[in-house]
Amino acid sequence: MKIIRWLDANIEKVICVTLLALMSIIIVVQVFFRYVLQNSLQWSEEIARYMFIWLIYIGIPYGVKLDKHIAVDAVYSFLPKKVKPIYALIGYVIFFVFAIIVVYYGVLVTANIAGSGQISNGAHVPMQFVYVAPVVGMTLTIIRLVQRFVIMGKLIKSGEGMDE
Repeated sequence: MKIIRWLDANIEKVICVTLLALMSIIIVVQVFFRYVLQNSLQWSEEIARYMFIWLIYIGIPYGVKLDKHIAVDAVYSFLPKKVKPIYALIGYVIFFVFAIIVVYYGVLVTANIAGSGQISNGAHVPMQFVYVAPVVGMTLTIIRLVQRFVIMGKLIKSGEGMDE
């Protein structure tokens, strides 16, 4: 149970920090090779780009977990404290539907790419590993949104409202 709690608390953070660190190292190595050794690495820019894609899609559920996504605060700030959770819940439901749509179509696209056997030019990475990033990210987002629904349900049920 401790492992599951640790994963719930840290999985996105660990993945994002690792991807950012590796991406930075690869870019620094590429700059060194290009400007000091006068010889460019063929694969480095492509791998860094793919890591950035993964970083973005893993960052989305982390933002949901922390409840730090951008929102239209103009309307939100004028709402009564008890109505704010309902307003936020509507936004989460829309986000939830969007995430389900992205996962559905992402699976179709990834399966199509995997079936074609397409690989990247420089790094020779199978492209389904790149195209599955939205599927993984939005699946984690769905899990985080369900957690957010539970929190919002408790707030609405208690009638406490939100301070933010």
